[in-house]
Amino acid sequence: MSTNPLPKRREFLYGLGASLGSVALSSLLAAEEDQAAVGLEPRKGHLPAKAKNCIFLTMEGGPSHIDTFDPKPKLDQLHLQEFTRSGEQKSAMESGKRYYVQSPFKFRQVGQAGADMAENWQHLAGVADEICFFRGCQVDSVNHPTAMYQLNCGNRFGGDPGVGAWVTYGLGSENQNLPGFIVLPEVSYPQGGAANWSNGYLPAQFQGTPLRPTGSPILDLFPPNGITAEHQRKNLDLIAQLNQAHQKRHAYHDELGARMESYELAFRMQMQVPGVLDLKQVPQDTLDLYGVGKEPTDSFGRKCLLASKLVQQGVRFVQLYHGSWDSHDYIERAHGNLVQAVDQPIAALIADLKRTGLLDETLIVWCGEFGRTPDNGVRGGTAYGRDHNPHAMTYWLAGGGVNAGHTIGATDETGMEAVENVAHIRDFHVTLLRLLGLDDNKLTYYHAGRFKQLSQFGGKVIPELIA
Repeated sequence: MSTNPLPKRREFLYGLGASLGSVALSSLLAAEEDQAAVGLEPRKGHLPAKAKNCIFLTMEGGPSHIDTFDPKPKLDQLHLQEFTRSGEQKSAMESGKRYYVQSPFKFRQVGQAGADMAENWQHLAGVADEICFFRGCQVDSVNHPTAMYQLNCGNRFGGDPGVGAWVTYGLGSENQNLPGFIVLPEVSYPQGGAANWSNGYLPAQFQGTPLRPTGSPILDLFPPNGITAEHQRKNLDLIAQLNQAHQKRHAYHDELGARMESYELAFRMQMQVPGVLDLKQVPQDTLDLYGVGKEPTDSFGRKCLLASKLVQQGVRFVQLYHGSWDSHDYIERAHGNLVQAVDQPIAALIADLKRTGLLDETLIVWCGEFGRTPDNGVRGGTAYGRDHNPHAMTYWLAGGGVNAGHTIGATDETGMEAVENVAHIRDFHVTLLRLLGLDDNKLTYYHAGRFKQLSQFGGKVIPELIA
């Protein structure tokens, strides 16, 4: 991990280009430790922090802040009022004939702090005082794939490391028998695909490891009949011997080293993963707490329960996906069903981590890639839904040193734009890293002639979110 503004000797030589001299020196430098040699062993952060792990709840599709945690009574007065929007819009979705849409959900204040929450969040209301709501976030893109990339990688155009890759690059993992960054996707991957949890230009061992949502979470987890652990060990030793000879001739390519380590990790995972992923040994009252075994909570309940087990086992970063929240029409039915599927599992995750004493050191994040508009486009009829809104969104944090029991930031009277404590998504990234003890300006990687970082440029901590 590079925390020094000056490049190391190898990085300097890379900058000289592929000259004859640099080629001649390559054999002398082959054994020198560089950034690619950084593994998943646990490391200290740059700053003191309560949070050691992160569970990132990604509501893919863009949940509506107006219908979840940011009530707008003004829309009751404007409901179905038509108007024509024009001006500096970013897409056709933001212009033309429109009509305002009131929220179909009633709101109430919950917890001792009186947080605003739609009434269909029945279970989450019970843990509201553990949550810090932030209403001031903005992003740059109105399109799903680019907005997902910006949320997950800091870059709208993909190709950069995911936030989980950055965190494991900075802190390593406390369990060498499991991947440091695990992803629990839907059957259908989010828009943008696996690039949302890519290692990008970081060494390959920092990419997210997705677990299959149905069937065996990991294919070929168990060896074939008749193959013992001793057989596998001998096979791996032979493969490693052959690969090491090949690696000496290609010392600057980290893919082979990462592949070799993946073989070893897979071997170690066979010993530990079955016990972690097996929910048959979980007490029934815990399964009931998460809503496992009943609809519509079973699928996401399993993910939340598994996320709790994984952080207990020392996995550094677990990302859960749930979608799609892209409710352009019939938002009462669409968002209503979605909330019903995640409400109990998320509340159970917070309560369970608090019960086991892990909430203080586990940062939980809930967010989508953007918010939604207070209006909808007239498209041959009236269906109560909302379009994409990059100018206003709500996300919330729990555990891990956050300013629990507070609501930070505000949007205008219709929820169209953030107007108080306004912060870009890059500031959210910097704050997330800070809660985990990482300094975005020091968590850098030398690539393509410069030191790169998650925030890309100009990000700053949002101090109101930190206790």
